[in-house]
Amino acid sequence: MTGPFDPLRAQLLGAAEALADGPAALPEILAGIVDDVDHALREPLEIFPVCHHSPASAVAMLRRLRERQPKVIYLELCEDLQPLLTELRNCRLPVALQAFASELDGFPKESAPLSVIAPITEASAEYQAISYALDTPGVELVLVDRSTDHVFQWQPDVSTPAGTPEPEEDLHGDAVGVEIGDLRPRFAELEEHLLHHGRVRHWSEWWDQYVEQPLAGADHETYRQVMVLIGSLFRRLAPHDSRRFASDEDRERYMWTRIREHQAATGADPADCLYICGAFHAASRVAEAGSDPATPDFVITPRTATTWLYGLIPSSHSAIESQFGLAPGSVSIAAATWQKQLTASRLTPFRLQGQKGAGRKPKKALPAPVAASGAVTDHLTGYLAGPPALDGLDEEELRGWCVDIVRLARRNGYLASTADAIAVFETSVLLAGMRGRVRPTPYDFQDAAVTCIEKDTVPGRRDVRRLCEILLGGDRIGQVGYEALPPLARDVYDRLAPLGLNLEQRSIQRALLDLAARPELGACSQLLWMLRYLLPDQAVRPIMGSRRLGEKHIQESWDLDLGRHQRAIIELGYEGVTVEQVLEQRLRRDAWDPKATAARALKAVENSLLFLESPRLTEELGVRAIELLSAERTVDEAPDVLRRIRRLLGHYRATTPVLPSWCERFVTEGYAHYCTLLPTAFVEEETGVRQVGAMLGFLFSMESLALSLGCDRLQLEIAVRQSHPESPAKVALLWAALHQLGSLPLADLRVRVGDLLGNPLVVPSFPQYVSGFVQALEPVPRLAPFVVETLSEAFGRLPDPVLLPWLPNLITTLKQHAAELVPVLTREAGRTFPGTLAGLDSWTPPWKAPARARRLPGGPSGAGSAGPSGPAAAAAALLAAHRPAADAVAALLGCEGEWALHAAPVPDSPGGEVAAATLLKAHPESAQAVATLITT
Repeated sequence: MTGPFDPLRAQLLGAAEALADGPAALPEILAGIVDDVDHALREPLEIFPVCHHSPASAVAMLRRLRERQPKVIYLELCEDLQPLLTELRNCRLPVALQAFASELDGFPKESAPLSVIAPITEASAEYQAISYALDTPGVELVLVDRSTDHVFQWQPDVSTPAGTPEPEEDLHGDAVGVEIGDLRPRFAELEEHLLHHGRVRHWSEWWDQYVEQPLAGADHETYRQVMVLIGSLFRRLAPHDSRRFASDEDRERYMWTRIREHQAATGADPADCLYICGAFHAASRVAEAGSDPATPDFVITPRTATTWLYGLIPSSHSAIESQFGLAPGSVSIAAATWQKQLTASRLTPFRLQGQKGAGRKPKKALPAPVAASGAVTDHLTGYLAGPPALDGLDEEELRGWCVDIVRLARRNGYLASTADAIAVFETSVLLAGMRGRVRPTPYDFQDAAVTCIEKDTVPGRRDVRRLCEILLGGDRIGQVGYEALPPLARDVYDRLAPLGLNLEQRSIQRALLDLAARPELGACSQLLWMLRYLLPDQAVRPIMGSRRLGEKHIQESWDLDLGRHQRAIIELGYEGVTVEQVLEQRLRRDAWDPKATAARALKAVENSLLFLESPRLTEELGVRAIELLSAERTVDEAPDVLRRIRRLLGHYRATTPVLPSWCERFVTEGYAHYCTLLPTAFVEEETGVRQVGAMLGFLFSMESLALSLGCDRLQLEIAVRQSHPESPAKVALLWAALHQLGSLPLADLRVRVGDLLGNPLVVPSFPQYVSGFVQALEPVPRLAPFVVETLSEAFGRLPDPVLLPWLPNLITTLKQHAAELVPVLTREAGRTFPGTLAGLDSWTPPWKAPARARRLPGGPSGAGSAGPSGPAAAAAALLAAHRPAADAVAALLGCEGEWALHAAPVPDSPGGEVAAATLLKAHPESAQAVATLITT
C-alpha cells in the first residue's frame, strides 16, 4: 500500500543518489524526515507542533481552535503549574508562571534557591490554547510536561541553572526557563551554515525570513507538515549522545505517559483531543510515544520532598529574549507581526475574560466545528517545489516606519531630517534586495536606520537600534494584578496605602512622610525601612532620613519604584506571610550560615534592633555572636567587631538600665579571646596592623567593663609581654600598648622615637612606625598629641634629601593602613598648631616648652619656707592661674579646701602662690596626680 509521502520520499532519495559525493547518512536523513512527518500525521491524537513566541504558530493555533474546537487540550507545560493558569486573568501580559523553592530536600543545599519560569505572551500559541480552554465551557486543559521537581532531577548540574540573563534585563533572575517549541539547531556548525547562506546575522532573523513569513498564510495541513519537517530535521542532526537529547526523549516519554493516563481515567476520545508541543517533540519516535493504550508507559520517578511554591511574576520582551538566547528586539517584532497578521486575516484572538488590556468587548460565539478529515494528503511536495508566495513591498508601512523613526530620533537628540527618512526608506529596500528578499523585514529596516541616522555617535542613552525596537512595539513589561499576588505582597500594598500613592505605577514616585504631623505614618516608615533591607536598592530608596541606633527622624522622604520591582516583592512572598517573618528568617539565615562570622552576627543583632522589636530574637542572635567569636581562630574582622559592639553597648547604656546578659558575656568572652590571640597576631604576617589595633582597642576600651564582670587584667599584661613583633608598625603598636599599661612612660617613648629618627638605617621604614602610632589612636586615643609631636619632629629633623622621597611613602602608608584615623590626627594637629601665620613665628611646641619650677612657701614637700618644686610648682602655678576651674574640679572630686584670704588670681603674686600651696598641702595625692598628668 502506497502512502501519501511516497513520491516525496522517492524524490528526496533520488536527489541523495545524485549527490554521490555527499555524506553516507544523507539518504537516511532525507528519508527519515519524511517518515517522521508521515508517522506524526497518522497518530489518532492530533499533534499540533509549535515554536515558542512565534506569530505563525499563534495564528495557526487560533485558526485550528476555531475550526476544530477540541474538547481536551494537552499542553507541553510543567504539570504542577496548572493551578496558576486561572490567575492569568488578573495580570497584564507578558508574565511568567513560576515555581520557587528555597528549602531543599533531595537537592544540594548550596544550590538553593531553585526557580523555574514559563513566560507567557499574547503572541504565543500556548496563550491562545489557554484562553480557549479556560473560557470555553466543556473544554479541559491538561498540562502534561514533567513537574518542576523533575526539571531539576534531570538537570546535569543543579547548582548552575541555565539561562542566566544580562543583569540589566534581570526580570527572571537565574531561573531555569521552560518554553514550548525550542526550535533551534543543536550544534553550532548547522546554525552558522544557515545564517551564512541565509544572509542574516542571527537565528531570530533567519526564522522570521524563512519560516514565519512563508507560513503566515499557510493552511493548517501545510503548517503542520512543515513544522514537523523542521523539527525532524533538527532532531536527526542533533548529537544523539548528549545529555540534553536524552533529557528531551525522557520528556517525550513523560508527556505521552501522562496523556494515556488521562485518557484511560476520563475515557476521552483521541478524535476530540489536541496535543500541543514543540515541533522538536512532535517528530518523536520513542517507543513510548503514541495514544494507543497498548503502548508501554514510562516509569516516572517520584518527586523529592522539596516544598515548591507557585506564583506569577512580571516578565518582559527583553527578559524573554535574554532567558532563551533570542536576538534583542525579536519578541517585540514578533508581537508587532502578530498584530499585523490579525488585522490582515481579520481574526479575533482568544483572550481571557477580565484580562488587563484585553478590553471589554463581548466574545463572539464560535462557529460550528469542522469535522477532522482522516485522510492524510501531501502538502510538502508543493511547498518545497518552489519559493513561497510572499507579499510584495508595502510602501505605506515602510514609509510610516521611516517617518516615525526620524521623529523618535530627533526627540532623543539626533540631528535627523526628512532626508534621513528618505535615505532609510531607500536603504531598507536596497538591503532587502541584496539579501534576496521580496520585501524589507524589520531587521532590514533596523540596519538601514542605524546606517543613515546613527552614523558614528549616540548623543543620548538610546541608540537607534533600541529606538527601532521601541517603534516596533517596545519592551512590553507585564504586571501581576492585586488578586494574583501572594499574601505578603498584598499586605505590603495594604500597609502602604496611607501614603496615597499608586504603587502599581511603573515610575518612580516620591513619598513625603511628616511623622510629627501624622504619627500614623510611622508604621509605613517602619515597613519601608524593612523593604529597603530586603529589596534591591532601586525599589525603595530613602532621600531624606536614615535608620541607625539612637536616631529618630520627624520627617522622611522616599523614592518608591515598586511597580518595576514587583517580581522581588512577589518572591518575598515565597519566603513568608509577612515582611517581618521574612526579615526574621533572613537574619537567622545570616547568623547561622556556615560562613558566618561574629561581625556578621552582630550586624544581624543590630538589624533586629532597628527593624524588629523582638528581644527574644535579639538575645538569640547575640548568643550566636558569642559562639562564633569563641570559635574564630583569626582576627580578620576585629575592626568590624569592635565598631559594632561599641555601637550596641552605647545603645543599651542609653536605653536600658542594665546591659543584656549576652552583651556582658560577649565582652568577657571577647576579652579572654583577644588576650589569647594577641601574641600570635603580633607576629603573624597575615594579620594586618589594623586588625591588631582593633584587638587592642577592644581590650583597652572594654577593660573597665570586663574587669567589673570578673576578668583578670593580669591576662592582658601577660599577653602584651609575650608579644614580640618584628614589623615596624606592630612594634609601634606594642609600644603604645606598653604605655597604656604604664610600663613605658611617655619620656621613654620619646627617647625611642628619637633614636629611630637618629638612625639612618631606620629612617626609610619610619612611615611604618608612624602608621602603627596612628593605628594606636584606636586603643590609646590620648597618644594623639604624641603622634603629632612625632610627625613634627620628623619634619624638623630629617634633611630634605631624606624627607622629600619619604613623604609619598608616608602618605601612601597612612591612606592604606589608617585612613579612618587620619581625621583624628588632623583635629589634634589643629588644636596644637597656631591658627594664623603670624602666630607661627612666636609659637613654641608644647613638648619643648620649659617646665615652670617655683619654690613656694608652705608647700606640701617640706616644712617652713620650703615650697614645692618641679612638677608640684607647675601644678601650683596652674591652679593659681585658673582659680575658678580649680574650685570646680575640687567640688567635682569631693575635696574641700579654702583659698587664703589674701590670695590673688595671678600666679606671679606671692598671695596666689600661698593660696595654691595651701590647697596642695591639703590634698597632696591629688596634687601629685595632676602634676604627673601635666608633665606626661
